[in-house]
Amino acid sequence: MKYKIFFLLSILVSTISNAQVSEETDLYQEILKMDQLIFEDGFNNCKFDSLEGIMHKDMVFYHDKGGISYEEDFMRTMEENICSSPNRKPIRKLTDQGFKVFPLYNNGVLYGAIQEGIHEFFIKEPNKEMYKTNIARFNHTWVLENKQWKLKVILSYDHQDP
Repeated sequence: MKYKIFFLLSILVSTISNAQVSEETDLYQEILKMDQLIFEDGFNNCKFDSLEGIMHKDMVFYHDKGGISYEEDFMRTMEENICSSPNRKPIRKLTDQGFKVFPLYNNGVLYGAIQEGIHEFFIKEPNKEMYKTNIARFNHTWVLENKQWKLKVILSYDHQDP
């Protein structure tokens, strides 16, 4: 009986520990690259051409402070708010803390991934040192469509002042 319990616990621990993919996997690196396109290119550097084709047409963004928005709202907000003033430019930085990628399968076929992590937000102003405005948790649900990753659901929550 003791060995059966040990065996079942071993299987359970093995299943849980293998749920997220390691940093060395192609999936992890692909999702990290997609994150960088959205936030480093788009959010931080206002290169909107990098965002073309990344957002799912039915994308939904749930924000604990700003409410619900959709793909067209997300892009408009980036242009009008995030990238409208070089004198007070928001900057997003991904932390190493808790960045994880979990594959989503349907009958053994990869169809998506869940990305979770923590990101920090800063303000960059001319002739000033960049300063942190808040830190938050996030989850992104990515889906594969025609072998391309599309961001379908964004959860941004637990925003805290530094």
